[in-house]
Amino acid sequence: MSSFKELGLSPEICQAVEDLGFETPTEVQSRAIPTILASQRDLIALAQTGTGKTGAFGMPVLQQVDANSNNVQVLVLSPTRELAIQIAKDLKSFAKHQKGIKTVAVYGGANISTQIRALNNGCQVVIGTPGRMLDLIRRRKLDVTNVRSLVLDEADEMLNMGFQDDLDAILADTPKGKQTLLFSATMPKQISKMARKYMNNPEEIEVNARNSGALNVEHHYYMVHAKDRYDALKRIADVNPDIYGIIFCRTRRETSEVASKLSKEGYNADLLNGDLSQAQRDEVMNRFRTKELQLLVATDVAARGLDVDNLTHVINYNLPDDLEVYIHRSGRTGRAGNSGIAVSIIHTREMGRVRALEKMSGKEFIKQDVPKGEEVCGVRMMDMVDKLKATEVNEKQIEKYLPQVYEKLADLGWQELIQHFVSMEFNQILEYYQQAGDINASAGRSKNNNNRNNSSRKNNGRSNSGGSGRHAEEGFTRYFLNVGNRDGLNPARLMGVVNEQLNGKKPNFGKIDIQNNFSFFEVEEGFDAKLFDAVNGTQFEGRDLSVELAKPDSNGSGSSSNGSSSGSYKGKGKVGSKSKRGNRKSKGDEPFSKSKGGRIKKKRSPEVYA
Repeated sequence: MSSFKELGLSPEICQAVEDLGFETPTEVQSRAIPTILASQRDLIALAQTGTGKTGAFGMPVLQQVDANSNNVQVLVLSPTRELAIQIAKDLKSFAKHQKGIKTVAVYGGANISTQIRALNNGCQVVIGTPGRMLDLIRRRKLDVTNVRSLVLDEADEMLNMGFQDDLDAILADTPKGKQTLLFSATMPKQISKMARKYMNNPEEIEVNARNSGALNVEHHYYMVHAKDRYDALKRIADVNPDIYGIIFCRTRRETSEVASKLSKEGYNADLLNGDLSQAQRDEVMNRFRTKELQLLVATDVAARGLDVDNLTHVINYNLPDDLEVYIHRSGRTGRAGNSGIAVSIIHTREMGRVRALEKMSGKEFIKQDVPKGEEVCGVRMMDMVDKLKATEVNEKQIEKYLPQVYEKLADLGWQELIQHFVSMEFNQILEYYQQAGDINASAGRSKNNNNRNNSSRKNNGRSNSGGSGRHAEEGFTRYFLNVGNRDGLNPARLMGVVNEQLNGKKPNFGKIDIQNNFSFFEVEEGFDAKLFDAVNGTQFEGRDLSVELAKPDSNGSGSSSNGSSSGSYKGKGKVGSKSKRGNRKSKGDEPFSKSKGGRIKKKRSPEVYA
């Protein structure tokens, strides 16, 4: 269909869309809008971020609202406050010419009394995060018994963030006869389970391939040792002078450290994580949207809801633990018809994960070499020359100063003048990169790694020479931990245990191997004493924890210091310096808390980790 009018939308909504400057519907809008308007049938729509999903559900549900009733008729659930705010803004724009329709956004981090007053004044559409919405329902301030349309936007992200219980409670209070619209970028098993539980014979539409990335995004990766990750990031930024992108980090602490280092070294960067107040977050996001910031260093959760169409790059400072999250990250670029590049900085034992991403997304990942110092200098110098040539000269403003300038520079020829100018502008970066070496690394033997995993399974979780006799990544130390899969441990929970017990500066993690009865994990060098003191003697799921250095034994198989199978070595290195950026304290992104006896429990509401 070639126009919004042909989709069956009312003249009021078509006028609002025209006011916004949109002329033709996107694919997901062309397919979803007629379906939603034609019947009360439930709908599952799979589409990437930036494909117009808000319009796909927002326009038809607004058209079906009864403006003469102040009952809440539409609920829109989103994973983060930023996305909720953005959806509310878009829905207000779509309803611009519809008289009597009111929308209210409810989310954590804002005054709940203000939101209650807005609800009391009457509205038909409520957009919010699951935690705050459930809170208002339980306080009897939000009545959802008359809801006609329920929208779950970024449903996969809500499940990834641990909102399953909140969603269950909210959906249980809504009428059975409502129309449920589920929009998601990926279709994990939890979404299929939710659809079976809460939806009635839903129609399903897909835009692009399931679990695939945006079509106009290139996927690049750079392989370095863990200790060189930050240097690689700087070189990538330096050879892309016009870069405008998001750098995704795994934890809040990491965002603080990376953003602080970049800012101190003159890069136009700032951070966005859950430690910022709402006012701080809004200020950072506004600066980024208006391109006052070139680089935004963020966690996955904090970046949800960023409505920016012209990002040139998305950079994975670390690959996410859940590979489906990569699809969300890469979908932040290549939007609205633009092209983009998704960059991943990986270490030498992550090629298996890259291959898994290629298989999941159906895209080729292109290996790039981290530019050497000489290349960086050449790119930066030519960029400076191009900007010099493009600078507009306003003779009237400078003409009264020119005679003195000409007099002072009269003894310099034009070549000398250029040399002086380039040296003045460029000496610092030339000196920095003069001794910069090649930091590219080569992959380890992935075949052996695969054999290791297979043989671990065959031995019922007991490690053998193929499993643990390898050494740690350069710059990391490998440890043995006496709990594993059977105790409910997974990589995210392991990182949460370590980070929480350290209760201060938290380390970067390398390879994590969770086996049946025990585990191995790598942590950046310099944490031995702190880690032993903090973790040993605490409990996890009722078991006393014991962490030790993992050392290879004489026959090549791995053993911990007490004879348990493992494999690594203790290297030398120093811990990175603490970030001193403002008074923002980083607590990590892992939602764990410590109860009596040291037992690790998941916190009630994941919203605070946005």
